Amino acid sequence: MTPPGWVLEAFILFLGTVACLELGYRLGTRRSETSGLHEGIGGIESAVFGMLGLLLAFSFGAGLSRLDTRRQMTIQEANDIGTAYLRVDLLAAGDQPEMRRLFREYVDARLSVYQKFPDPKGTEQELARVAKMQEAIWSRTVTASRADATQNASRLLLPAVNEMIDITTSRTVALYTHLPSLIIALLIVVSLLSGLVAGYSMAKRQRRSWLHMVVYGLVVAVTVYTVFDLDDPRSGLIRNEAADNAMVQLKEFIR
Repeated sequence: MTPPGWVLEAFILFLGTVACLELGYRLGTRRSETSGLHEGIGGIESAVFGMLGLLLAFSFGAGLSRLDTRRQMTIQEANDIGTAYLRVDLLAAGDQPEMRRLFREYVDARLSVYQKFPDPKGTEQELARVAKMQEAIWSRTVTASRADATQNASRLLLPAVNEMIDITTSRTVALYTHLPSLIIALLIVVSLLSGLVAGYSMAKRQRRSWLHMVVYGLVVAVTVYTVFDLDDPRSGLIRNEAADNAMVQLKEFIR
């Protein structure tokens, strides 16, 4: 889902919430002549709004947790690549230039993966290129390590390269881990139902309050949009720039 899609969905949710408020108000006013119309519905209102609050809290907290995990993984990958790059010094002098070139291209490829993330096809192509480069780096490291009489490269460089490769799997999984579709659907449905219940309760007034209806719709829509935005710090207003700078700085360091 692209950022324009998020904005569009939030706008539709805003309109839907206001429409539900209006529908609830009209249903309430049509039966306003019935005695005790609003009696005994306090528990239902509390349950609906409590469920909405619970879903928002759960979704928000889960989104923040995933955002923090992605940040930590980004920094960890930068550290892993930097460590492996420094340990290239353990190889023979003749093997180092080619290895350093591969590392520079590898960092560029890793950065490209996340720069192209809004484009699924482009992201898959970059991930495939990264996988090939990992094979090349690993193969060349193993070959160069065999010529090391001290075995320092085997004991220090190979584990560092292995960790550098392993973290990419974790980051790729985190890249595609989002709030489950069922939770998103439930959040939207409960938001609309809360508008219906709130509008029905507002029928106690002689006139509807458009200010409160618009404010309520905006609060719900913006909060749900923020939950969606937390799930993808690559495309929306919430960005992972602080952690991404670690990879950019690493690129400058190994030039």
